Amino acid sequence: MKNVDYVFAAAALKQVPSCEFYPLEAIKTNVIGIENTLNAAINNKVKKIVVLSTDKAVYPINAMGMSKALSEKIAIAKARITENMHTKICITRYGNVMASRGSVIPLFVKQIKTGAKITITDPDMTRFMMSLDEAVNLVLYAFSNCNQGDLFVQKSPASTIENLVLALKKIFNAKNQVLIMGTRHGEKKHEVLLNREELFKAKDLKEYYKVPIDERDLNYADYFVKGDEPLSNVIEYSSDNTTRLNLDMMIDRLLCLEFIQREIEG
Repeated sequence: MKNVDYVFAAAALKQVPSCEFYPLEAIKTNVIGIENTLNAAINNKVKKIVVLSTDKAVYPINAMGMSKALSEKIAIAKARITENMHTKICITRYGNVMASRGSVIPLFVKQIKTGAKITITDPDMTRFMMSLDEAVNLVLYAFSNCNQGDLFVQKSPASTIENLVLALKKIFNAKNQVLIMGTRHGEKKHEVLLNREELFKAKDLKEYYKVPIDERDLNYADYFVKGDEPLSNVIEYSSDNTTRLNLDMMIDRLLCLEFIQREIEG
């Protein structure tokens, strides 16, 4: 019977594209993996643990974002049960890190230096512009200043993709043509770091927002008679409504990156 099951499973695998298994890998890493890591930290009496999250956890539209949102919920749940214990758990959430592995900047630079067309999905699309040093500093700040279950977000400026390309072309004195390809499936026009419910209760720490753990009792009866009127006037914190970098500001920010400095020299 085991052999029959094995043959059936193998046949089924051949018929299903490999991409169908990506959501399962996301669950293994971002849901099961985060619980295993947190349990190990709690069991070994680690004093503090910072869970790294992403803007994709806010209003998630794909398996990766959904699994990251669940990882945050798991971290908050663990923070609740360890409130009076030894391990303190908090979360940091950030968007695009400039010139990192997931950034479009290295691709644009490669296209510029090879004389290829620069491929843009949507010139009006916006992205937070955060350096690697700022991402590390956010984690260090959270590590030093967190209370149980806190979520930290850095206030970062943003740029349109068109402005980013214009800045890179000016830095490299390039005249490459730009090809607008259209938005890809599952691609957000703007990054959102805090939804409106989170921003409503966030603490303004000048360079950062801190969202404390929600300690309200879950009493649905209250909401049949009244809601929270001020919440109606709050919008999310996104790359569309944060500080917008102009061309000169974008150039200055790019020139501070080691990656750009190396590409200019090399």
